[in-house]
Amino acid sequence: MKAIKYAQVEATHYNNEKAKGVAARVVIGRADGADNFCMRVFEISSGGNTPKHAHDWEHEMFIHQGKGEVYGNGQWNGVEAGNVLLILSNEEHQIRNTGPDTLIVVCLVPSKAPEL
Repeated sequence: MKAIKYAQVEATHYNNEKAKGVAARVVIGRADGADNFCMRVFEISSGGNTPKHAHDWEHEMFIHQGKGEVYGNGQWNGVEAGNVLLILSNEEHQIRNTGPDTLIVVCLVPSKAPEL
């Protein structure tokens, strides 16, 4: 069993033309012996965003903290702490932080997906 505080895992930072103000952590992955899923935690700073993208696997997200918007099905929808999201395979999506506080998102992807 593994039980840690997620912030103990070193973050990979993204701040470029596609992603702004994103700290990403693989908190459970292949290195832990997880054969079926990867759990990632994203911290998106106020005004920050993930890249708009699509891929051939579904994933699930839980909004742990903050407020923002998620792009899916061709439109933007508000999200806040406590919301859950299902992003289907090949669905274009993006998350942006529209609030003053850090937006924290827990994301589960299948093991075939890149961990980050």
